[in-house]
Amino acid sequence: MEVEHDAAIAEESPKEEVPNKHDDKSEMKGEEYAYLDATGFTSELFKIELRGLPKYYGIGELKKLLNVKMKLSTNKIKIMKPGSPFIFICFRNQEDREAAIKALDGYKWKGKSLSAFEAKPAPDPLIRRRKEASTAEGEPLNIKRRTVEASATSLAYLPYDEQLKQKQSEMENVLQKFGKELWSSIPTLRTFVEKQRLLHGGLPCAFEPIRPSPMQDGYRNKCEFSIGKDALGVKRVGFRVGSYSNGFLEVESIAHLKHIPECMKQTVVLFEQFVQSSPFDVYSAETYQGHFRQLTVRMSHATGQVMVVVGVHLQSLSEEEKQTMKSSIVECLTSEPGKQAGISSIHFEVIQKRQQGQYTNPIEHLYGDTHIEDTILGLTFRISPAAFFQINTPAAEVLYQCAIDVAAPSKSTSILDICCGTGTIGLCFARHCKQVLGVDIVEQAIEDAKHNAQKNGIANCSFFAGNSDDLIMSLIRHANIMPDQHESLIAIVDPPRAGLHIRSITQLRNARGLDKLVYVSCSPQSAIKNWVDLMRPCSKQLRGEPFVAKKAMAVDLFPHTPHTELVVLFEREKKSKQELVVDSQNICTDKPVDPQPET
Repeated sequence: MEVEHDAAIAEESPKEEVPNKHDDKSEMKGEEYAYLDATGFTSELFKIELRGLPKYYGIGELKKLLNVKMKLSTNKIKIMKPGSPFIFICFRNQEDREAAIKALDGYKWKGKSLSAFEAKPAPDPLIRRRKEASTAEGEPLNIKRRTVEASATSLAYLPYDEQLKQKQSEMENVLQKFGKELWSSIPTLRTFVEKQRLLHGGLPCAFEPIRPSPMQDGYRNKCEFSIGKDALGVKRVGFRVGSYSNGFLEVESIAHLKHIPECMKQTVVLFEQFVQSSPFDVYSAETYQGHFRQLTVRMSHATGQVMVVVGVHLQSLSEEEKQTMKSSIVECLTSEPGKQAGISSIHFEVIQKRQQGQYTNPIEHLYGDTHIEDTILGLTFRISPAAFFQINTPAAEVLYQCAIDVAAPSKSTSILDICCGTGTIGLCFARHCKQVLGVDIVEQAIEDAKHNAQKNGIANCSFFAGNSDDLIMSLIRHANIMPDQHESLIAIVDPPRAGLHIRSITQLRNARGLDKLVYVSCSPQSAIKNWVDLMRPCSKQLRGEPFVAKKAMAVDLFPHTPHTELVVLFEREKKSKQELVVDSQNICTDKPVDPQPET
């Protein structure tokens, strides 16, 4: 779901925007810039280019510099690529832009002198691509477009055994890349990495055979369907086969996709018929007009419940028109075909510009159950409309059991569940350990986690809402580990695709008594940096002893697609007091201190 919000980060391809200090404003004519007048407000009108950035910087610290320290009213930060020496920053008005240029031009940051100046708006990529797709004579080029099957289920043509072999091989490649990164960036680990490669067939740790999904077809318990038009202009509910930046936005049918369950397909057909007959139009990313944009469908393999969340742009609808729309949605989805599909819960999502600190759009319950329920490893979980829940429930059981097996907790073990969501992993661990302490940034997810603990009669779990970057040390103090009584601490980390922030890694490294960490990744390529940081030698920032990757295993949660979950076990290598190194530059102690708060 594409939603702009305050101080947003938008990743931009260098081809989309070529910096030029001397752009002539008179060039901003034609179709590529028509959106500037057509959309009312756009922050592209008030954009600057910032150059001279240091080689290494984090987007979080850049946002903190701009918005907190310098008190600039940024609307959007557009990075060209990670580590780019220049970026674009958008503002809400000319006054804010001028103030930013005055403050930033010549400002010293991380030893670099920044330069700032006005930048012209970017051309509309949709119009631009369409022009590029035409010859000089105006004849369209024959662009090969992927089918919806190839886009959504690119491995479906392979027998399942062959899919598993391919995924096992791809995860081996990821681990090989991890080993190369260790070897090149940490010279002191080269001997260790070479020994590991000899032991494990060229990999930096043991790698077990991939675990298959118990269910290969119709396994998805959640899908976000786009609402738009196909190549012939017919209103459709399905998946997009293109994107705005490559020049086409067609939505195609999902009827033949193997990984979508029948109840979802029935729901999509029903709602597509409703949209086609509705007086309210579908939303157009090209004109910013229209209402129906997205249909989120969740289902439970355990109960057969189906939850539907209709995402709309309200535009300038009156209260009466809003009520008419909501009533017609409920009437459609509670009809006989809706009952046959199992629809038991209906919600209404208002898609809008999010405010700073807002992580979800407003969602209103319209009909039926407020939540649905599913089961994992014998436990029942409540699922709210916006909560994270593994999309393949049967395979999630395999994944969580793998995490439990590699962690090997005992009744004297405390578990830190980082990015805990609705508490699924932590609650599955609860029966095997002393206590579970979970943290997640989404408050509704934490409410679900608390409810799930109570519903399952689990009393040794506590869940906290907040940013894990700030709360890990507090959770560790709350755990009150007593090593002299043979108590231990294990962290279970299941972060979003981008991985953990370096602050979280630092706190995990500095955590006293934390000697084992299980990292669950849905995007292993993105997690390599986190893994390397866990294994770096002691430093002023990373005071605790480094972790060592011991074992990895892949679990296939996404049959027919190229995606795979990877579980990696890290253990702390304990040293004797004689082996602890203390010098003027590196401080390694068995008593890490809390990191200093940022100022």
